[in-house]
Amino acid sequence: MEKLKAFLKRKNIVISAKRYGIDALGAMAQGLFCSLLIGTILNTVGSQFHIGFLTAQIIEINKQGYTIGGLASFMSGSAMAVAIGYALQAPPMVLFSLATVGYACNALGGAGGPLAVLFVAIIAAEFGKAVSKETKVDILVTPIVTILVGIGAAWLIAPPIGSAASAFGQLIMRATVLQPFWMGILVSVLVGVALTLPISSAAICSVLGLTGLAGGAAVAGCCAQMVGFAVMSFRENGWGGLVSQGLGTSMLQMPNIVKNPRIWIPPTLASAVTGPLATCLFKLEMNGAPINSGMGTCGLCGQLGVWTGWLSPSEKALANGAAAIAPGAFEWTGLILISFVLPAVLCWAFGILFRRIGWIREGDLKLD
Repeated sequence: MEKLKAFLKRKNIVISAKRYGIDALGAMAQGLFCSLLIGTILNTVGSQFHIGFLTAQIIEINKQGYTIGGLASFMSGSAMAVAIGYALQAPPMVLFSLATVGYACNALGGAGGPLAVLFVAIIAAEFGKAVSKETKVDILVTPIVTILVGIGAAWLIAPPIGSAASAFGQLIMRATVLQPFWMGILVSVLVGVALTLPISSAAICSVLGLTGLAGGAAVAGCCAQMVGFAVMSFRENGWGGLVSQGLGTSMLQMPNIVKNPRIWIPPTLASAVTGPLATCLFKLEMNGAPINSGMGTCGLCGQLGVWTGWLSPSEKALANGAAAIAPGAFEWTGLILISFVLPAVLCWAFGILFRRIGWIREGDLKLD
C-alpha cells in the first residue's frame, strides 16, 4: 500500500473530490465554453446580422457542411477532454492524446456526452499519467495507453452514462413543466447555489441538458447570485466589485461566505423569488446551448443563450420540442427583469434588512 501511495504521489495522481469534482468539472465547463458555446454564439450572430464569413460553409465532413461556429461546436468533445487533462496536470503526451478520446466519448455519449467525457477523460488521463516516462519508448507507450484506455472506457460506459444523464435532465424538465412553481424555486435555488460554490453550474446544466423552462429557472438562479452579490456588496467593493461579480462570478464571495454564511441568504432568497416568476409568469425558456443555463450574467452568456434560443434553438432544445420565436416586448421585459432588475432590487432590500438586524456587518462582503 505504501508503495502504491508513493507511486501515485510521484505521478501526481490525486484521487480526491476537489481534483475531480471541482478542478476537472470546472475545466470541462471552460472547454465546453470555448467550443460549443462560442460556436453557437458565432452561428447566431452570423445568421441574425447576415455576416458572410460566419455563415459560409468552409468545410464539408461526411457530406455535412460546417461554418466556423459549426466547427467550434463539432470539436466540443475534444475541447472538454483536453481541458480536463489540463486541470489534472497531465503531461503533454497525455494531454494531446485526450483530443481523440474526448471526440469519441462525446459522440458515444449522445445527449449526455459531457458527463461521459468527464468520467472517461479522467480515467484516460490518470492511466496515461501512470505510464508516462516509465519506458524508453514513451513517445509510443503514453499515447497508445491513453487512447486505448480512453476509447475502451468510452465504448463501455459512455452510452449508459449519457443515457442516465439525459434521462435525469428530462425528468427535471418535465417536472418543471408540470410543477412550474415548486420546480422553479428548486432549480433556481440549487443551480444558483452551485454557481457560487467552487463547482461548475455551467457544466452541471450541460451534463443534464437543461433547456426550456428548467433552463430559464436555472438562469434566474444564477443571475440572482451574481447580480445580487454585486449590488449587495457595492458599498464595500464599489464599481470594480460590481463588474467582477456581476459579469464575472459570485464565487469570489466564497471566502466571505465561509466566515459568515448569513451573507448567502439574500441572493438565495432572491433566487427563490425570481425562479417561479421566470417559470410561471414570464414563461422564460432557455433554449440555447444547455451550458448557458448555468452561466447567469457571466459575460452575459445566460442572456445570449436565451436570445439564441428564441431565434435558433439548439439541437438539444429542438429535441425537447422547442421552436424558434420572434421575441416581443413581453419576452424582453421578462428577460431583463429576471436577469438584472429583480435580483438587484431584492438583494439590495434583503441586504439592508440583514445589516439592520446585525446578520451582515460592515466589511463582511469585502473582496480581497
